[in-house]
Amino acid sequence: MANEQDTMDEWAAALAEAEGDAGATAVELDELKEEPAALTVDEKRKLDTILDIPVTISMEVGRAKISIRNLLQLNQGSVVELERLAGEPLDVLVNGTLIAHGEVVVVNDKFGIRLTDVISQIERIKKLR
Repeated sequence: MANEQDTMDEWAAALAEAEGDAGATAVELDELKEEPAALTVDEKRKLDTILDIPVTISMEVGRAKISIRNLLQLNQGSVVELERLAGEPLDVLVNGTLIAHGEVVVVNDKFGIRLTDVISQIERIKKLR
């Protein structure tokens, strides 16, 4: 018990000494506001224009490189081996740019993709450059 008290006193002394040497002063900070900035009418019109631009979204199961000779020999029932392993997530691309990974789901007898990992905006912008 006495040992714990001595340790606490050493910490208190060290903190007091550090505060005295630093010469730091307290600074008041403004409160952060979580309210989004209001858009002007012109900004809303520009945003509406961008939101109406059509894009192509595609899901990529995998890829394979084959020769033209092998491509011409493909027929019904042929199997093309992909580089991706079974169970790996699919790539979700928008206009050819990777934006997410996902898994196949079936909803009302139609295939769909459940997004499991969305690429951050910063990473997507880096890939565009």
